[in-house]
Amino acid sequence: MVAADLIALPFCFLVAILLRGGDLDLVSGFSPASYFLVAVVTVTTFSVSDLYRAVIRFIDQRLLSITGLSLAVAILCAYVVMFIINEKSFPRSALAIYWFVGFSYVVASRVGMRNFLRNQDLRGRRVSEVVAIYGAGEAGARLAQTMHGGDEYRPVCFFDDKHALNERKIGALRVFNTERLVEIVNAMCIRSIVIAIPSVSPARLRDIMNRLSKAGISTRILSRLVDLAGETPSPHEAIRELKFEDLLGRPPVPPRIDLFARCVRGKTVLVTGAGGSIGSELCRQIVTLAPSHMHLLDHSEFALYTIRQELTTRFPDLHIVAHLGSVCNADLVGRILRDSKVDTIYHAAAYKHVPLVESNIVEGMRNNVVGAQVIAAQAALHHVKTCVLISSDKAVRPTNVMGASKRIAELIFQAAATRPETSTTFAMVRFGNVLGSSGSVIPLFQRQISQGGPITITHPEMSRYFMLIPEAAQLVIQAGAMAKGGDVFVLEMGEPVKIVDLARSLIALSGLTEKTLQNPNGDIEVRYVGLFPGEKLHEELLIDGTVIPSEHPRIMRMKENALPPSVLDTFIACLMMACETNDRAMIESMARAIVPEYNPQQALAVPTAVPISQSSTQLSVIKKFVPFRM
Repeated sequence: MVAADLIALPFCFLVAILLRGGDLDLVSGFSPASYFLVAVVTVTTFSVSDLYRAVIRFIDQRLLSITGLSLAVAILCAYVVMFIINEKSFPRSALAIYWFVGFSYVVASRVGMRNFLRNQDLRGRRVSEVVAIYGAGEAGARLAQTMHGGDEYRPVCFFDDKHALNERKIGALRVFNTERLVEIVNAMCIRSIVIAIPSVSPARLRDIMNRLSKAGISTRILSRLVDLAGETPSPHEAIRELKFEDLLGRPPVPPRIDLFARCVRGKTVLVTGAGGSIGSELCRQIVTLAPSHMHLLDHSEFALYTIRQELTTRFPDLHIVAHLGSVCNADLVGRILRDSKVDTIYHAAAYKHVPLVESNIVEGMRNNVVGAQVIAAQAALHHVKTCVLISSDKAVRPTNVMGASKRIAELIFQAAATRPETSTTFAMVRFGNVLGSSGSVIPLFQRQISQGGPITITHPEMSRYFMLIPEAAQLVIQAGAMAKGGDVFVLEMGEPVKIVDLARSLIALSGLTEKTLQNPNGDIEVRYVGLFPGEKLHEELLIDGTVIPSEHPRIMRMKENALPPSVLDTFIACLMMACETNDRAMIESMARAIVPEYNPQQALAVPTAVPISQSSTQLSVIKKFVPFRM
């Protein structure tokens, strides 16, 4: 570079003098040494600006800009020197012309050599993927430039919704309107599309996905804004696979750090159902908050072994104890709390799959109700400071056995909070559907897509609230920190999402198309199979309770009606007696006595809540089991 500049820069100065004088007379008035001296001064300036330390194939706009500024400083210094020595024979305007000529030479030579070297590197390599960029804005333009510098992707065009950009060019790539998406994808053999729209909202992203699904190609998204003026990530770093969380319909809710560790740091923590989807994520987040001891309880040997191995590998110095057994075993739970002096309990153990619990009503009721009763009683007996129940939105005006059992569990915790002798703070957390948890629709749909379809949906209008597994675990931990006693906490989850929209988004994410009457050659069919017994079209999060602001702006706190502890204990005893009979009608009648809004006959309707104090069903049903006076 130094040798090339020492040869080329004297000619740049000669061109500047020639442009200034208009003929050779002015040029001949200076000796060759003058031209060489200008080149030496310029090279010295370039050396100060670190131009000669740069690797040519990675030279960037920032370094060239600094070089131009350094050249301008050198010329300014030359002006000052001429003014001081009062040199009048030299045309000073030639120096300004020399800046433009010299800088043009520097940019052209470096960029030209950079492109030559990169082309030599790419020669013989196979470009792995032909892509298009969705979004012809600044981020898309930067991404295209970054892709041109690597061999992982070869961008061929832009797509954009703006009609004003149709058939325009950005760099060397043409912009097409999204109305021509299928046509252009097929014509250019595009294999995937990268969405390059910074801070795109989930609703807008779902709309984009619906458009891209017509093309039947895979979709990626720009994960980092490419900065060509500074640090430039590789295309592999800048682009990631589009995750289903991107289509959640709202931005994830961040936790409040000051609430996060309040019930965990330096404390002994017990998680029941530790091997489940929610329980295991709870454990993963809890161990990062430096508890003094960690206890895991689960009835599944494999699930308990798996989560214990994971936690001990990540945190070998943390004291972690795994207990194999059921939460319905009061002796086991009592022994754990007594021997370990547990400070905080997160009760995640429950049967939650609606169709399975619906067809196994006795075991579903026993596990969910007795488990909550044992945890609440033992927590109060052994003076646990905080005890949090993980409930479900299906507990609100339930139409299935699982929802009814979870509402009874809530009533148990609410009653436990009202007992005058208790020193334990009891709280409940209601979840919507948790993306990626066992039994959720996403793993089911992904499995059906991998098998070639069809995707089965119970009803075209079915909708659900969704949250991420980390959000669910963070909500539980923060709820324990904010609880005052008997509180119900619910995450503000935005608008419910239609299940059929989720299915279509997953089809698009897989690079496939939906098979319909209008598109009989599509890949995956969406088939409606009808509602399962006890299944609702739409879930709710609130009963008729009072909503109170919590310490977190996106978490709602509620106070809801509860039964007196003595009455609830009698009801539950009768419910367990009904379970002994294995008579479904009797069990459902007893459940309705405890939860008047439970309506197993109407899965499609949302019945009006009946205040517990106004229910005449309670007395009539309970008298069938126990002769007593109230």
